Amino acid sequence: MSNKTTIHSVIKGTGSYIPENVISGDSFLNSTFYDNGLPLDKDIAEVIKKFTEITEIQERRYVSDGSLNSDIATIAAQRAIEDAGIDKETLDHIIFCHNFGDISAGSNRMDILPALAAKVKQALAIENPDCVAYDIIFGCPGWVQGTIQANYLIQSGDAKRVMVIGSETLSRIIDPHDRDSMIFSDGAGAVIFEVKESEEPTGIIAHKTQTYAASYGSLLVMGKSNNPAESNGNTYLKMNGRKLYEFAVLNVPQVVKKAIDNAGISIEDIKTVFIHQANGKMDHAIMKRLFKLYNLDSVPENLVPMTISWLGNSSVATIPTLLDLVLKNKVEGYEIKKDEYAVFASVGAGMHINAFIYKF
Repeated sequence: MSNKTTIHSVIKGTGSYIPENVISGDSFLNSTFYDNGLPLDKDIAEVIKKFTEITEIQERRYVSDGSLNSDIATIAAQRAIEDAGIDKETLDHIIFCHNFGDISAGSNRMDILPALAAKVKQALAIENPDCVAYDIIFGCPGWVQGTIQANYLIQSGDAKRVMVIGSETLSRIIDPHDRDSMIFSDGAGAVIFEVKESEEPTGIIAHKTQTYAASYGSLLVMGKSNNPAESNGNTYLKMNGRKLYEFAVLNVPQVVKKAIDNAGISIEDIKTVFIHQANGKMDHAIMKRLFKLYNLDSVPENLVPMTISWLGNSSVATIPTLLDLVLKNKVEGYEIKKDEYAVFASVGAGMHINAFIYKF
């Protein structure tokens, strides 16, 4: 019998867009935050300081008024195409992962028609009608889930090249009277996956996704402003920060462990963890508990690259942006080497948790 090759999904190219507008903690000094319908009776500078200590976010990035989500996604996509060195017409699918579509500056209205993936395809001037463009709305874990879908498409033989975009402009949908809004930011990342035939496992080798909607679906929702005097009918991104933290620290390690075990490798084989940049303290707690599941008391140094301190939480964009920066040696102390294993993991509105294992 002859040896059969196995189809794998590997990274061909990456690109990202980091908005130029740097929003420091001091930018919120004139904010009026509300809690339980009343103005927050605390020193605003102290509120910002405590927020920074908990989340590790010192800065975040916002897009300029003239830019839409699909615009910054197009920039990241173009950079990924150039990085991959491919003809854009050879893309079989464009999967755009977001949550709020295009929102114009000064507006709170979401535009998701046509799909943002179709807008990106149009902006890139891709003529090939066999390049199918569609969106995934899956909370912050959207890009990881889009990658899992890309892997299915490639392994089925239906696609040879798939671009997965994670892009969001959260600055357009946050409540200025909610201190939790200081977490969120804007950004875009794009990754091109392509087929590779290999007898040895490579690329995406295992994954796991779970949805905890019944008991936890309300931890991240759309809701009214914290300011009861606001009467414009707008809704904003709202989260139950404390409950979300508890949920993530308890459940994310379990899902990541399932993915690692499905891959048939040891936790000690993992050299890099690309985790959703949600909250610095939370991410560290998740990693500590993950290693505890393997009866290990400490997390190795230089395992988890972090960009949250200067980029904030850009939802679906955090992981592809982080990947692009690490691969291009723009995150100090981190370098990807051939044959190393990495974990990609996220958690967010749904509540969804997902992870996949990748061999470089």
